[in-house]
Amino acid sequence: MMSEKLKTIKELADELSVTKQNIQYHYQRLPKELQLKSSNGSNLINSKAEKIILGKVESGSKSNTKDQQISSKENFEDEKLDNPFINRLIKEVEYLKIDKDKIISTKDQQISSKDQQIEKLTNLLDQQQRLALQDKKLLDEYKSEINDLKALKMPTQETEFKHLDNQYKDEVNALKEKLENLQEQIKDQKRIEKQEKPRKWWGLWRK
Repeated sequence: MMSEKLKTIKELADELSVTKQNIQYHYQRLPKELQLKSSNGSNLINSKAEKIILGKVESGSKSNTKDQQISSKENFEDEKLDNPFINRLIKEVEYLKIDKDKIISTKDQQISSKDQQIEKLTNLLDQQQRLALQDKKLLDEYKSEINDLKALKMPTQETEFKHLDNQYKDEVNALKEKLENLQEQIKDQKRIEKQEKPRKWWGLWRK
């Protein structure tokens, strides 16, 4: 059976690209049973200890990166406070954001108002179209009724006119006949009177 390969602190530090002090720091915090030493007293690291140290190094590296980011951000914030040009740009950006929000809000209100106006106009147009159709329908119905009434009245009126005309003619003829009879009677009366006048004078002369 092959013996496990052990690494020195320098070898592990070179592999992980960290300082020997970093590996030495984590090595000293290993459990006592994992702190191996060579015959000459040098510190040795087996595979189990290497895993533990590797985890500590990676965790420390992430923490350092985060600390560096925080530090960079803090430095930038400090630089902002000390730089008038950056401060002015930041204020302008903030004003633009506020103006943009106001413009968007105003546009939304205008669009909403326009939508309401369009809806009202559409409803009015629909109502006018419906009323126009109703008026046209009523007008057509009235025209139809008038035509029906005309069709009914025309024959009746013609019949009445003919009846009145015939009645008038009959009355005129009757009057003419009466007039002719009256004229004949007058003529007869005049003839009788002419015949009686000589007789009266003759009677008076004889007396």
